[in-house]
Amino acid sequence: MSVLNVENVTHGFGARKILEDASFRLLKGEHVGLIGANGEGKSTFLNIITGQLMPDEGKVEWSSRVSVGYLDQHATLTKGKTIRDALREAFQGMFDMEKEMLAMYDKMGEAAPDELDKMMEQVGEIQDILENSSFYTIDSKIEEVANGLGLGDIGLDRDVTELSGGQRSKVLLTKLLLQNPTILILDEPTNYLDVEHIEWLTRFLKNYENSFILVSHDIPFLNEVINVIYHVENTKLTRYTADYEKFQEMYNIKKEQEARAYDRQQQEIEKMEDFIARNKARVATRGMANSRQKRLDKMEIIEKTREKPKPTFGFREARTPSRFVVEAKGLVLGYDEALTRPVDITLERGQKVAIRGVNGLGKSTLLKTLLGILPSFAGSVELGDYLEPGYFEQESSRDNSNTAMEELWNEYPGMTNYEVRAALARCGLTNEHITSQMMVLSGGENAKVRLCKLMQKEINWLVLDEPTNHLDVDAKEELKRAIKEYKGTVLLVSHEPDFYEDWVTDIWNVEEWTTKIV
Repeated sequence: MSVLNVENVTHGFGARKILEDASFRLLKGEHVGLIGANGEGKSTFLNIITGQLMPDEGKVEWSSRVSVGYLDQHATLTKGKTIRDALREAFQGMFDMEKEMLAMYDKMGEAAPDELDKMMEQVGEIQDILENSSFYTIDSKIEEVANGLGLGDIGLDRDVTELSGGQRSKVLLTKLLLQNPTILILDEPTNYLDVEHIEWLTRFLKNYENSFILVSHDIPFLNEVINVIYHVENTKLTRYTADYEKFQEMYNIKKEQEARAYDRQQQEIEKMEDFIARNKARVATRGMANSRQKRLDKMEIIEKTREKPKPTFGFREARTPSRFVVEAKGLVLGYDEALTRPVDITLERGQKVAIRGVNGLGKSTLLKTLLGILPSFAGSVELGDYLEPGYFEQESSRDNSNTAMEELWNEYPGMTNYEVRAALARCGLTNEHITSQMMVLSGGENAKVRLCKLMQKEINWLVLDEPTNHLDVDAKEELKRAIKEYKGTVLLVSHEPDFYEDWVTDIWNVEEWTTKIV
């Protein structure tokens, strides 16, 4: 049974075509992975099927008996509420029913006998619905799912306005799972989850009885939870009943077949054009030449597959710094309260260190404290001599109206127009991307612009906070290669062991330093 049908959808922004004549169907119980390179239109497609964007052409039809829950990259929370308040909103319909039931109880004392009978019947129905929906155990359900995704560590009574972008995403994901819609739509849900919570979400989705559509560049995660793939490439959607690894095999075969068909047709066209050119002027062979011209005119031309620009990353190395890049003595991380016990940290020149640990324990705070951006709660931090750090922050401003070109130019005003364009092109960005505002670029395109800014600077200490969030598979592989080849010191926060395990020299686990119960 089909719960969603998308037929011949076409959509674009200005001259840029995002989807063309794209069709899609979601069957009951299917676990779909929607994959494709950065900027191919995955988030646009999700916005179309959830009604947030009207397609230029085509139609979207949902089954009448489904409820849809959508976690997108730019969802927001209501200011002034605690995490618990935000999560209780998942059950707003039940709270409204309870309110209606209590209001009826208040009116019963003054009601006429017939009206009282009706009220008793309605109250009984509401009571049954609430009991069957486990309304009276909502708080324990909230705590179970919240702890599964690590919100218990943050504190459910924390104000949502105090949360980082990653923590906000976790609250929104938890709220969505609590709503238990018949269809889940998840846009990169693992971006701000650490390894333990990705494992929890993996188990949840594997056992999920209903359908879901998932956008993710985390291949091990995808392979565990999906059974169907839709691939977005060059404005087209192609369905594969396979996991990611099998899809890659099938996709490569398809690409080879298309390339051979294109080459064969080009050879045939060349022969026909040559025959026509040599024979159209001769009376004896003019008929054959005209016949071949008609065949050529009617031929359906195979278009050469447009290759997406692949990024080339590389970090410029500054002069050699002193032996010790940073030394911390009795360092305690925290803001209003301590997040860690006192620790001594030494980072030596040439070390490549990954920092891991569950969210909320201060990994980003550690980076900022070691860089001197934030003061330590206690203890001292001493930086080495001749340091030239390059820092990639986990989050970027969502209301940045600069174009990608302006973003780079503002940082490096001495660059020429050509140099700015060439630098952005090397990072896999097209002309359409570099003239778009930062706030309308996809998460992956935005990250590529910010990496590009970092790559123009000579650095000897590379500090990266979750750089793989939003990056597609090719970009992740290229970033990994560039960091492996970089001769300087690296300090990395990442929730993807696959990304760093084969090149780091050390792993620091913040869970060993924390004062919290993990």
